Amino acid sequence: MNGFIVIDKPAGLSSHDVVNRVRRIIGTRKVGHTGTLDPFATGVLPIAVNEGTKAIPFLDEGLKRYDAVMRLGVVTDTLDITGKVLCEADWATISRESFLVALDNFTGQINQMPPMYSAIKINGQPLYKLARQGREVERSTRSVEIHSLELLEFSPPLVGLRVVCSRGTYIRSLADDIGADLGCGACLQELRRTGSGPFDLGSAVSLENLEIAGQQMVLQDLIVSPQVALGHLPDIPLSADGVYKVRRGISPGWDDTDAPLPLSCQTTMMVRLSHEGSLVSIAQLNPNLLSPPKIVLKRVFA
Repeated sequence: MNGFIVIDKPAGLSSHDVVNRVRRIIGTRKVGHTGTLDPFATGVLPIAVNEGTKAIPFLDEGLKRYDAVMRLGVVTDTLDITGKVLCEADWATISRESFLVALDNFTGQINQMPPMYSAIKINGQPLYKLARQGREVERSTRSVEIHSLELLEFSPPLVGLRVVCSRGTYIRSLADDIGADLGCGACLQELRRTGSGPFDLGSAVSLENLEIAGQQMVLQDLIVSPQVALGHLPDIPLSADGVYKVRRGISPGWDDTDAPLPLSCQTTMMVRLSHEGSLVSIAQLNPNLLSPPKIVLKRVFA
């Protein structure tokens, strides 16, 4: 079993909790997640298994997709409904039209302050640990991109949103900022991640169904292969001789591939080296003005 299992994470479990459950179910220690999801949130959490862990640095998870529910008129210390209420305000004057105007202010490139209750580290300490001690430290804003904000339902004080955004965006902070812009404050009531890069709910499985698949010995059916997960990278098929070289850590030449012509590149680029549909290696192409690009191995897969 090598690749990724997309878990539909339930509310109440941390990403680390899910990794431990998956590790127990599939019976291997080499398991890791590609990025955290808040304990109260649900949805897509890709889990790398065995050789899949080698592919994590090369994934394209730059685009995240969420369905969220905001609660107007409530501000909490965690920026979501699980936190301590800091203040409440009247939301009755907020109309659908004024809410849509506010959404326009948060589409595109925006600066966002990471919440204190987050896994970001300051001097080696996760912010959430400092927050639990009642401490607040100075943070710098981060530039993130909100590709789209769609209003799904407007039933104040609850408002449903669909968000497509860049990696590193905090939907809790987005809800808090929108609430501040409206003047009534807001926090996140619900959050469900529907997609993360190449992974979506269509290929996700619950922990309960993963357990059943393990008992029925069909876990392999749930694996997203590294070859598929890294589909954004150009693919270069290797010959049998090329596979022999790569397995021994030798960077292949173009005559060790089954590519009809060498790929051209103006700058360095990452590619997949495959054989008969399976990923053999991640390599880097280094441009050369007088000859085809040089293929340099970066990560070899079993």
